[in-house]
Amino acid sequence: MTADKVMTVRGDAELVARAGHLFTGARHEFVCAARDLDTWSQPDARQSVARRLPGHGASGLAVKKLFTPVALADEASRAHLREVVANGVEVRISSTPLPHETIVIDRRVMILAERDGPGPREYTVTTSPTLVNGVYSLFAAAWDAATELTAYLRGDAPHLDDDSRAVLRALGAGYTDETAARHLGLSLRTYRRRVAELMDTLEADSRFQAGLRAGELGLTG
Repeated sequence: MTADKVMTVRGDAELVARAGHLFTGARHEFVCAARDLDTWSQPDARQSVARRLPGHGASGLAVKKLFTPVALADEASRAHLREVVANGVEVRISSTPLPHETIVIDRRVMILAERDGPGPREYTVTTSPTLVNGVYSLFAAAWDAATELTAYLRGDAPHLDDDSRAVLRALGAGYTDETAARHLGLSLRTYRRRVAELMDTLEADSRFQAGLRAGELGLTG
């Protein structure tokens, strides 16, 4: 792509075919603003881009990803983002809507996703310094106003009363249901009901996930 060129492509496959090589050129900074984790609607496209992008931290590459709270809709998404952060990526959550899903590479290449609609999604790819710098400035402002992932999750922590925390501690201790119920002075039926209520409060699909979620939110103390 020559300087200042603007290219429009339709669909993920065409984006990867015509502009995927731009990802391999990332050397200093890769930033992404997206509503949720499905920026690339097709798994094959996501994997293709991931293979082309240098490893996190490679040659000093800084990776920043900005999402809306929709990206935290379920435990699987939260677990994925925690893994991303553990791999050296900075992740923040914006409490205000993001009008476009955007990728900016080294402040020299921009990929702007149009809004979802009927048919393949359109992407605008440009190396125009004026356009790239303008969009990057909007990203930087949104990034500065957003909240770091871990801090956001802690701020979003549900309230647990003393009874719920006691059940949480019993789960963490690895007691059998019978032992935990006896330890807490509850009937087995009541204990299991409270475990189910705790899992629902923590949006967890299993007792193990409930423990992970509680630790993530700082509720295990």
